[in-house]
Amino acid sequence: MFASLGRFGHRARVWVLVASALFVAFAAVWGFGVFDRVSEGGFEDPGSESVRADELLEEELGHEDTDVVAVYRSAELEIDNQMFVSSVERMLDGLDEDKVVEVTSYLDEDLSEVERGALISEDRNATYVPITLEGDDREERLETFAEIEEDLTAGQLDGYLGGPIPLEAELSEKAESDVVRAELVSLPLLLVLLVAIFRGLVAALMPLTVGGLAILGSLTMLRGLASVTEVSVFAINVATILGLGLAIDYGLFIVSRYREEYVRSVDMETALRRTLATAGRTVAFSGVTVLIAFAGLLFFPQPIMRSIGLGGIAVVLFDVLAALVVLPALLSVIGGRIDALRLPLARRTLTGAVAARTGPWARFAGHVMRRPALHIAVVGATLCAFAAALLQSDLGTTDHRYLPADSGSRVATESLEEDFPAGGVRQMDVAVVGDPGDEALDDYVTRLADLGGSEGAGVARTGDGITHVVVDYEGEVDDSETGDLVRDIRETPAPQGAEEVLVGGTAAQQLDNVDAIVDAVPTTLAFVTIVTFVLLFLAFGSVVLPLKAVLMGFLSLGASLGVVIWGFQEGHLAPVLGFDAVGTIDPTYLVLILIVAFGLAMDYELFLLSRVREEYLRSGDNARSVAAGLQRTGSIITSAALLLVVVLAAMGTSELLLLQILGLGLAVAVVVDATLVRAILVPAAMRLLGRANWWLPRPLRWLHDRIGVDEGEDEEAAPHGREALPEPGYGERATPVA
Repeated sequence: MFASLGRFGHRARVWVLVASALFVAFAAVWGFGVFDRVSEGGFEDPGSESVRADELLEEELGHEDTDVVAVYRSAELEIDNQMFVSSVERMLDGLDEDKVVEVTSYLDEDLSEVERGALISEDRNATYVPITLEGDDREERLETFAEIEEDLTAGQLDGYLGGPIPLEAELSEKAESDVVRAELVSLPLLLVLLVAIFRGLVAALMPLTVGGLAILGSLTMLRGLASVTEVSVFAINVATILGLGLAIDYGLFIVSRYREEYVRSVDMETALRRTLATAGRTVAFSGVTVLIAFAGLLFFPQPIMRSIGLGGIAVVLFDVLAALVVLPALLSVIGGRIDALRLPLARRTLTGAVAARTGPWARFAGHVMRRPALHIAVVGATLCAFAAALLQSDLGTTDHRYLPADSGSRVATESLEEDFPAGGVRQMDVAVVGDPGDEALDDYVTRLADLGGSEGAGVARTGDGITHVVVDYEGEVDDSETGDLVRDIRETPAPQGAEEVLVGGTAAQQLDNVDAIVDAVPTTLAFVTIVTFVLLFLAFGSVVLPLKAVLMGFLSLGASLGVVIWGFQEGHLAPVLGFDAVGTIDPTYLVLILIVAFGLAMDYELFLLSRVREEYLRSGDNARSVAAGLQRTGSIITSAALLLVVVLAAMGTSELLLLQILGLGLAVAVVVDATLVRAILVPAAMRLLGRANWWLPRPLRWLHDRIGVDEGEDEEAAPHGREALPEPGYGERATPVA
């Protein structure tokens, strides 16, 4: 099957490259239109009680929530100074009346002294203006905000815009710009490193070509998906970063194997057939394992998780397609010129002629396998120690604290909390459905006001068959005391005559979001584990190797997530990275790191074990196969990990805390997996298990013989138990025929 792809890539190379060029032209025009169709939110569970409460209140009573909080401050002028007054008046009077529903300022004559005083800072050098925007839903209000944003800060005063709409807009805008910056920074570094790894410019450009095609393809697919479902802007961020990272992995593996096969093949078609039958097969299985991991995100109800899952699936599909179809066609055209524009260095290339049993990686594997139990104990204990930090995890939400200290939304929010008398007071929204009567409703409101953590309660609005009750509280929305208050409100008996009581608001949404993520994790892990196990069984014809791979993958991921908790939640990396520790961590990012890193871990596992299996089919010697497999792939996996870490670390240099968590969290996972797991744990465990690595019960062997996918063993391996042929050097080959 995969050998046929190599034959197709060679014989149809012109048509493949022409079709690819046409697709690039189409995707560059149409695919980039996805940026105008994506959502900037999607963190909430649309089926949760809190979302239903908010939607019901807005549907029945109209939208009256504060969307924007404009904070105006002067270092010299007080709020009653005429210049201060004039500046505020000009800005507010200049707002388009069609864009705003309500604007309240301390200059309004119908305010009471208490209401006016709440809008003035304690030092009397600042005021805040709550604004309700026009729009039927959040997306329309985001568009409205974009149209009036400059008008709100056009005066002579220092203006900062906070509230849910500016926060959402600033998070997505900052994430998008920082990901673009990360790619612009990482691309030149990647090219330099690839040239150093391959010792030549032509070979180095191949993985980057695959990455470019994959990114364009994923953007095109996401634009199509955006017409039928909500697609988060963060799905594009993940797709572009991972599209580049996985392309480097796959391109590196294909090109490296092609250079080997080109040495010992007599014609181009044979070299490509052998490359695709071995490395191509591994890339295909690797792509499917990563795709399975992303498919696990579809079990989460939040649109952001589902759209990132769809974006990941899209980019993996195009990465694999580009690596298995377009790249062979390119290699067929380039042929022996793959080593053109080489660096004038005597050192051997990544795939140079190094004996499988005497190279540095083989010697390292031999050292590990001489004391396998000791190495497993030491590395296992180290990983468990890192993973122990997960016990200290405190789940929270993404808010203004994830923005840089000088961002407008964060400055406005912190100023509101610190400088204004009632700025730290927040509200929960309670929708009472039905007609409980005044007495029953008053009694219910009194009970809510008496709850622990409540700063008071009252009726805000009433309508036909619905009452909007607000409960005041202080503190962050993800504080444990705030969560307890949400639960207490929900457990409070409804007033007599009420049909239903729903609790909404930001704090309730945060609690529901965490609960939804925690509830979906077991299903996701079960799906990813079972399907990955089956796939590895089909690839390796063993039940032991898939079990070992999955267990080691989760051990590695536990350690990586522990580092994230230690570094970001507890703040130990704050002095180095320059962020303010929040004290909690959004579980959205933990799940994303878990899913993506698991896919990458299986990626490297397949690279290594595929070559080990190939050597085992030649020799039948387990220890020798492990050493030879590590020798053949150790440099490739290390190089791939290094290049991916460059991409992820560039993303981790963002000032946005969520990108720091994702970028550096994934970078740590890649480093841990490519070093401690792949170089030490896997050889040690395979040495201890011996021939049991390849154990397969007779019924499953019968099944694997019929549905398993094997590489072309007639071309790639000697009969089981026979001595492997020595690896030829670069000069030991006939001239390939194009």
